[in-house]
Amino acid sequence: MKLWSDSFQDGAAIPGEFAFAVPDAKSHIALSSNKNPHLAWSDVPAGTKSLVLVVHDPDVPSRGDDVNQEGKTVPADLPRVDFFHWSLVDIPASVSELTAGQFSSAVTTRGKAGPAIPGDPLSGARHGLNDYTSWFAGDGDMSGDYFGYDGPCPPWNDAIVHRYVFTLYALDQEQLTVTGKFTGTDVHNALQGHVLAQASVTGTYTLNPALVS
Repeated sequence: MKLWSDSFQDGAAIPGEFAFAVPDAKSHIALSSNKNPHLAWSDVPAGTKSLVLVVHDPDVPSRGDDVNQEGKTVPADLPRVDFFHWSLVDIPASVSELTAGQFSSAVTTRGKAGPAIPGDPLSGARHGLNDYTSWFAGDGDMSGDYFGYDGPCPPWNDAIVHRYVFTLYALDQEQLTVTGKFTGTDVHNALQGHVLAQASVTGTYTLNPALVS
């Protein structure tokens, strides 16, 4: 199975229009257009009954002590954890492409609706909660349930460039056994034993001006 994007090249930087935020000289960051990138795939194996897309950042700091703090840097050797940016399940096996901006085209304060997708463009596909839900949980202006895609927004003072891994799974079941406000972790757990094939494409992103090429 093959997966690719017309929005960025595998291993290369993701353009700012597909990020939650972009660098800003005065305030460090500014909200961006937050579009979901284009994705397409081929060579789905016989017997595939549905597809699942998961997007995660494996480079998120495991501690927030230095995150976005003036005069500090998030050290490169700090242990890192996963942050889920998108979980899309029950994609019909007949679908082979997601267009840029189809599911997200702006930052939505307090999050986009879900798990059902407004307008049902993918005939019953569902969005999971992304990890901005927990990130903004204590923020009076931004807290809410963040369903669907929300793009990169790594710490502006991080010493490393973050990776964003887009993984498509071909499944032997029409519906993934997750319900309600499911998360990326819930999806990963439910996938076990049902994956016929998978493919990934990785983009990079940073808000640290010292690392921007």
